[in-house]
Amino acid sequence: MKVIDLTHTIRGDMPVYPGTEPPELQPANSYEKDGFKETRLTMYTHTGTHMDPPAHLFPGRTTLDQFPPEQFIGRALAIDCSELAEGEAITMDRIRRYGDRADQADFLLFRLGWDKKWGTDAYFGDYPCIDGEVLDYILAGRYKGIGFDVIGLDPIADADLPRHKALFQDTDIVNIENLKDLDLCGEDLFWFSCFPLKLEDCDGSPIRAVAWFE
Repeated sequence: MKVIDLTHTIRGDMPVYPGTEPPELQPANSYEKDGFKETRLTMYTHTGTHMDPPAHLFPGRTTLDQFPPEQFIGRALAIDCSELAEGEAITMDRIRRYGDRADQADFLLFRLGWDKKWGTDAYFGDYPCIDGEVLDYILAGRYKGIGFDVIGLDPIADADLPRHKALFQDTDIVNIENLKDLDLCGEDLFWFSCFPLKLEDCDGSPIRAVAWFE
């Protein structure tokens, strides 16, 4: 079985969404003093490769801990959008190229190639975003989740988050941000898992996103 890790490593100097703080990993216990090593971790729930549930935007909507575990595993398809220029929209043409495979997927993962900019100022630039037709297509489907190798579903300059709001208002779905290495996943369906931490009333969580091929 071939396994691909689609997750950025959590570290103190990693990129974070503007206005939040990077994670802190502080020694709590040491081999020398305590006979074992333990680290105190402090970070936002939307750090690194992470997942948003509807409760991220709307009070009373579904939190991550309320989803059944099968929400976080299934068949995925990596949609190649790497040819798009900065600020260009992700349109249905990108999805139609995959025919029935897009309808058979549980997760649509949009590959823009921006993971190659991780750790640089360019990562916070004007990355392509899905347009209204793509969003309507996702909402009309039975997808468990969507994902991107950029820092947001909405443009980084749009604080109103209209795509997040439309996605989560009435639909129980998850949104994954800051994926990496989707270019290694090929053009066909593959197995995918993206389990979050099980935190009470969870508005978001870092995940370990993994693709595998049998």
